[in-house]
Amino acid sequence: MKDILQEIVDYKRVEVEQSKTLVPPSLLYRRVEELPTISNVSMKASLIQSESGIIAEFKRKSPSKGWIKEEGRADVIPLDYEKNGAAALSILTDRHFFGGDDEYIATARRSGVTIPILYKNFIIDEYQLFQARCCGATAILLIAAALSVKECRALQQTAHELGMETLLEMHSAEELEYARIEPDLCGINNRNLGSFVTNVENSFRLAELLPHDAVKVSESGISNPKTVSALREAGFRGFLIGENFMKSENPGKALNDFIANL
Repeated sequence: MKDILQEIVDYKRVEVEQSKTLVPPSLLYRRVEELPTISNVSMKASLIQSESGIIAEFKRKSPSKGWIKEEGRADVIPLDYEKNGAAALSILTDRHFFGGDDEYIATARRSGVTIPILYKNFIIDEYQLFQARCCGATAILLIAAALSVKECRALQQTAHELGMETLLEMHSAEELEYARIEPDLCGINNRNLGSFVTNVENSFRLAELLPHDAVKVSESGISNPKTVSALREAGFRGFLIGENFMKSENPGKALNDFIANL
């Protein structure tokens, strides 16, 4: 079976090097130095304080399902999510596999979005952290299956220096050792990134193995308000939901209806 994650990471390495030729690191770093300090509320604080804890995702495409909402607009849907009760946003920025773009975060900010935004990409290089900061993200995703513990720790340190939080994504019991770097948010991905098979039971299985004081986020495969309620009882405070909303005609309304049924 083809390992989809490995294919994505291999492509990402080439893509990052190409980006560096277009925008040299020194130029990107200078751009970030000129940016104002991030003033948005933290994603961690937002999830702790939120009654729903929903991280609504702007996701136009998936490697396993193709286009979900090719016409989805970054100047409309993210702001609709905020207006309809999202605690935070996740915006896919990977172009090749997910139809995303860094510009979607910048566009969402220009449209009026003020809540925390997660830079959802496959981060394998420090350069990408500066890209995330430059486009207006307040948190970045680190994927245990794509990085070593040492790499995660170094990337997290840089993210913190740039004023951004980290969501560390784990999928298996073996990967839970990564939690020792003490990320701002501990994510359990219900989707195996190698095969893209999804099972929400993964969150319930691994929740009690995470540090007791960790702010836990369940990611992928959540489509029922009852599942969110059960996950909250299991200790989760964040619930990343994308396809369930994006496949509807009006993602903002779909989120509103979902929250009303919690």
